[in-house]
Amino acid sequence: MSKSFLPAAYAHPYEIADKYKKAVAYFCMEFAIDNAFKIYSGGLGYLAGSHMRSAYALRQNLVGVGILWTYGYYNQIRAEDGTMATQYLRKDYSFLEDHGLKFLIRIHGAPVWVKAYYLRPETFGTAPMFFLSTDLPENDHLSRTITQRLYDSNGDTRIAQYIVLGQGGARLFEELGVEPEIYHLNEAHAIGAAFHMLARNGGNVDEVRKRFVFTTHTPVEAGNEKKDINLLSGFSFFDGLTLNQVRSMLQLAPDEQTFNFTLAALRLSHRANGVSALHGEVSRRMWQGYSDICPITHITNAQNREYWQDPELAEAFSKGDKAAFKRRKRELKKNLFRLVGEQTGHLFDPDTLTIVWARRFADYKRPDLITQDAARFERMLQRTNRPVQMIWAGKPYPTDFAAVEIFNKLISLSKKYPRCAVLTGYEMVLSRLLKNGSDIWLNNPVVPLEASGTSGMTAAMNGSITISTQDGWVREFARDGENCFLIPEAPAGLSKEALNKADCAGFYEAIDNRVLPLYYDTPDKWTDMVFTAMQDICPAFDSDRMADEYYTKMYDI
Repeated sequence: MSKSFLPAAYAHPYEIADKYKKAVAYFCMEFAIDNAFKIYSGGLGYLAGSHMRSAYALRQNLVGVGILWTYGYYNQIRAEDGTMATQYLRKDYSFLEDHGLKFLIRIHGAPVWVKAYYLRPETFGTAPMFFLSTDLPENDHLSRTITQRLYDSNGDTRIAQYIVLGQGGARLFEELGVEPEIYHLNEAHAIGAAFHMLARNGGNVDEVRKRFVFTTHTPVEAGNEKKDINLLSGFSFFDGLTLNQVRSMLQLAPDEQTFNFTLAALRLSHRANGVSALHGEVSRRMWQGYSDICPITHITNAQNREYWQDPELAEAFSKGDKAAFKRRKRELKKNLFRLVGEQTGHLFDPDTLTIVWARRFADYKRPDLITQDAARFERMLQRTNRPVQMIWAGKPYPTDFAAVEIFNKLISLSKKYPRCAVLTGYEMVLSRLLKNGSDIWLNNPVVPLEASGTSGMTAAMNGSITISTQDGWVREFARDGENCFLIPEAPAGLSKEALNKADCAGFYEAIDNRVLPLYYDTPDKWTDMVFTAMQDICPAFDSDRMADEYYTKMYDI
């Protein structure tokens, strides 16, 4: 057995397993650890939170580094007319420990105080974690606002946030008097840590590359952020390095004015990964024209079964007790439907097939896809033979006005149909209720823009069958008609409208001809399919597998 690399006051509360003895610092903008700790927005945070739980369970020598968002992402509430509204409330967390860890970094040429708060592993069953804040009385008002809102809509504030996470995280370990062997950038937001180390070691790129690994999470253009390199330099993003030095280190042309965060991470790391087998292929194609980038492998995302799976469902499944399983599933549906009634006034039936679409609202995820054939949508919700209920939930980015408009259109639409609902407040508690209470988990992103997706994994752990386009993790899981239902691949080269029409039709074909007959006419066979999905989802999509693979495929190379 090995010992924690952290000082005694912050050390791991377990003997480090020899397989995982390498000292790793894991940087991420958000972590979904517990509903009480509102510092996350969506899938990236859910993934990172599960990783921290598995690091604890496997006794890994890993520490998480994030930001203490004073106001979180936002509270999703309703306006007086029932449409979505945003609310920002200051949060205080008594479970975070203040050990007086405080230091200065430079942002826009000015000194800014950063304090590191400690999350003890025993609190939520995670690896040791530190959360950085500039919302301190020692700072001026502008500096205090840097760490107030996750993914602040002001672009300059986001640059400052990246500096806090990257340079601030690297400085944290200097204050602790330790140095991780591996710096894991979970997305490129924290690339400032690499520039801090380059500035400290005289610009030795090879030495920095040995220490850094990078996980890219999306092929979507908006998720691969670019900024004006002169703007970043003015913000002290490069920690004292000149633009000529930065361009040389990144092999940029002398007149290059654009800084691509993902490209920089690929050039300053010794290994990178996509988050599914398909995403690994897509990422390699995306970046194949660029020189001097690190190899890109894949490690498929996963979620923590210990946290997400309902124990009674798990016990009934393990015993093969279908009657007990059905009783518990019905109870869980009733729990969800109480909330549906409270929020919408619609009373749902626990014996009716219930479809859920719930995740971050984004254009490529197509939350409103199945409504685009208005006649079939209405027929589905009004049928008396083999009835169907539909629930949506999820948080749009608050200034993504197109996504907010879709959310509100769905709310308006749901008022017409007693078997349709849109829920607000999509955080970890509601996510659990939806996964426990759904019969069908709908996943219909545009292929191949969903790098992985993880919500369907935890739904499957709780007896929900996925209907999905063939994207992300589903391609590694799916056995059509045995553990899920696949929407047929549309022909290549279709327009956006034609693709939506084809995928919408594929959904209704699956519902009408495969799902409803199986659920209502042969319920025992439905439960067989549910059990097959539960058997197939773990251990392959349990985060213990994922956390192990990061050590074997990324850290120990």
